[in-house]
Amino acid sequence: MAELAFVGLGLGDERGLSARAWDVLRAADEVFAEEYTGVAPEGTIERASATLGRRIQRLDRPRLESETPLLDALARSPRVALLVVGDPFAATTHVALRIAVERAGHRWTYVPNASILTAAAGWLGFMPYRFGRTVSLPFPDPAFAPRSPLEQVAGNRERGLHTLLLLDLRPEEGRFLSAGAALARLRELDPRGEKLGPDAPVAVAARVGRDDAAGWFGPFDELAALDFGPPMHVVVVPAPELHFEEAAALERFRRRPETPRP
Repeated sequence: MAELAFVGLGLGDERGLSARAWDVLRAADEVFAEEYTGVAPEGTIERASATLGRRIQRLDRPRLESETPLLDALARSPRVALLVVGDPFAATTHVALRIAVERAGHRWTYVPNASILTAAAGWLGFMPYRFGRTVSLPFPDPAFAPRSPLEQVAGNRERGLHTLLLLDLRPEEGRFLSAGAALARLRELDPRGEKLGPDAPVAVAARVGRDDAAGWFGPFDELAALDFGPPMHVVVVPAPELHFEEAAALERFRRRPETPRP
């Protein structure tokens, strides 16, 4: 019987690893890393590997979802670690892997870390318990253009709840859905602004947990025209009414109209 340690990297680089996480990684016979559900800052895995004094093996999405590399590692090594961007069990893929590990007769352990599921709300100033269903927004595809993301956002708003939109990514292709493209996609689904008018407030958080984290708050159509810089981005569509403390916190990120030059 071997053990797989699910180790959360958090939202920043290797400096966000806890002392316990480093202990678990150092004790592992084999260490893997995946960046399918999120991507660490450039050089993070390489620096962590140098600190450990051993190679960290990267797993792309197909290999991770196949479960084979990790189950094979557990068959030959008593202690295996998987380094995951964010918090490991925020993704159903890792829960499925945990179940596969149990079925194969092995143990698992969990080293949690920060997740965008809560960090985005905290960074921007929203109350976490006022969020409804989280919505995933895929890349635009002529063959697959579901209206469900817009309907889910509208449903949350009808219930007086905020919506966190997680944006699609394909790191193996170097593609990340930007917040601007996400807002443009929502506008395509709602061209008349019946669900989200041009002045509907929205918030964007970029690179939460990193040194260059940034946030924006303002009217839908104004934010849709902005460049939010490098990934990763998330969008929050607020409930129709904000708590007064949320409103005060969001003022920190409000987009101010540019002053015309004389």
